Amino acid sequence: MKKMLHPKLKVLADKIRDKKLRRKVTELLENPTFEINGKKYSSLPLDVSPAGLSHHHCYPGGYIEHVVSTANLALAMCNSVEKVYHGKVNRDLVIAGVLLHDIFKPATYIVNKNGSYSSTRLADYMDHLSLVISELVRKGFPLELVHIVSAHHGDYGPIGPHTVEALICHLADLMDSRLNGKVLSAAAYLTRKAVGEELQGLTSKEAFEIVHSKAVEGWEGVVKTVEKIKRKRKMHKT
Repeated sequence: MKKMLHPKLKVLADKIRDKKLRRKVTELLENPTFEINGKKYSSLPLDVSPAGLSHHHCYPGGYIEHVVSTANLALAMCNSVEKVYHGKVNRDLVIAGVLLHDIFKPATYIVNKNGSYSSTRLADYMDHLSLVISELVRKGFPLELVHIVSAHHGDYGPIGPHTVEALICHLADLMDSRLNGKVLSAAAYLTRKAVGEELQGLTSKEAFEIVHSKAVEGWEGVVKTVEKIKRKRKMHKT
C-alpha cells in the first residue's frame, strides 16, 4: 500500500533535479516492500523505524534521523568537492544514494513486546544491502546509483566506492553512524557512572543532552539531566 512520504525525506527527494530519477526514488520510498516468489515483505514505517539494532540510531525514529544527517554531511562534502577542489559531482546521484542506501533496513526489523528490536524472518536469509541492490536492479535504476548503494559499506561491502559520488555517500554514512554511536555510548557510560544504572532506549536527543551536561556542569549536571529525562518519560507515558 502506498504511504505518504515523510516530510523530511520529501524535502530531500525534491532536491533531485532529474524528474525521472526523482519519481523512481520517491515511489520506492513511498512503498518500500520486497517481493520474492509472489510473497511480499513489508517494512516498519520509516518514521518509527530505527536505523540499527545496537550500534547506532537504535531507537524509534532513528532511521529518519540517520538519513537526514547523512544527507547533510554528504551535501557538505559536495560543496567541498566543488568549491574547494573545483571538482565535479552529480548531486542527484548523491541525494538518491543517501535516500535509498538503507531503505530495506526497516524490512529486517521487528518490534518485540517489550519495545526492543530484533531481526525478521526475511533477515535470516538476506541482509538489507542484498535486498536493496536486487530491488534497484529489478526496478531499472541507473547503474551509477546501484553502485553507490552497493559501495556504501566501503571495504566491508561487496564492492568499494569507484566514483566520487559513491565515496561521498560511503563517508557520510560512516561519519553519521560513528557520530551517533559514539555519543550514545558516551551517554550510556556517563549515566552508569553518575546514577549507577542505564537509561534503556536512549535517543540521540537525550544522549547529546547528557554529554553536554557533563561538559557544562560535571557529574552533578549528568545526574540532573538523567532525572529530567526520567520525568519526561514518565509524563509521556501518562
